[in-house]
Amino acid sequence: MKLLVAGILFLAASMVSASGSGSSSKPLAGAYPIVLTHGIFGWGKSTGIIDYWGGNAAYLTSQGATVLTPTVTATDSSANRAAQLKTAIQVAMAANNYTGKVHIIGHSQGGLDARYLISNLGFSGKVATLTTLNTPHLGSPVASVIDAVIPSWALPYVGTVINTLVGVVYGQSSQNAVAALKLLTVAGSTTFNNNTPNVSGFKYYSYGSYITIADLIQHPAMGLLAPICGIGAPFFGQSVLNDGVVTDTSMRWGTWKGGPSIPITTTGIDHLEATNALYLGQTWYDTNGYFLKMAQNAKSNQ
Repeated sequence: MKLLVAGILFLAASMVSASGSGSSSKPLAGAYPIVLTHGIFGWGKSTGIIDYWGGNAAYLTSQGATVLTPTVTATDSSANRAAQLKTAIQVAMAANNYTGKVHIIGHSQGGLDARYLISNLGFSGKVATLTTLNTPHLGSPVASVIDAVIPSWALPYVGTVINTLVGVVYGQSSQNAVAALKLLTVAGSTTFNNNTPNVSGFKYYSYGSYITIADLIQHPAMGLLAPICGIGAPFFGQSVLNDGVVTDTSMRWGTWKGGPSIPITTTGIDHLEATNALYLGQTWYDTNGYFLKMAQNAKSNQ
């Protein structure tokens, strides 16, 4: 009888052990929480089928990660958005009694917001790694062209119209489209970089993608902007390769890690497809695999 009981206890312990090892075998188990920060005109938590992260946040969660998707103002300077981001992260950490570090993966302006947070808001000790995705670190030729085309006297009026429209759509009263535009120009990025130096010893990683053929089937929106971006890029000393709004040159910051693996029939990955925003990318490449690769790199460097 003693042998029987011992055998049952051993079997039960083995099953518990197996169950535990199964959960810990998830590739992101043990990773610091991952914060996904959105770009201009973006949002955090998904609403119904309207998902900025195209299911990638949920996928990272299924792979063992704790994922936060804060929302900051859709159009504003990175200084203001970074302050909102800091508060959102602190509130989430406090709510979960978590005092450790986080990883940040920032898309587009979200990468600039995170850089400002780390360099200027005393948050480098709370962030283990920063990964930027299709972020215009050196500005966007498209933003510079728009800024040059709109007369200075008309810009405040245009900004007011955009602020109003964006405020209604997003349900946010405080918008500053002019500040966002100025930041994202090549000249604005130079000022930003001068005021936002890298923190010594901090781990910066960057990923990015570009359109190979500006076809309007795969790239209905970015395909229209890609030629403008490509034509304007050489005037700013940047590569003609771009994702529709950001050049390959501008995406590189810290340790460059490249882009996603794409099928031969895919005509590149544009700015929106990079996050699978509105599920626009998953038809063309493995978006989940791409985000997992970025998250695993962050985990291995925590």
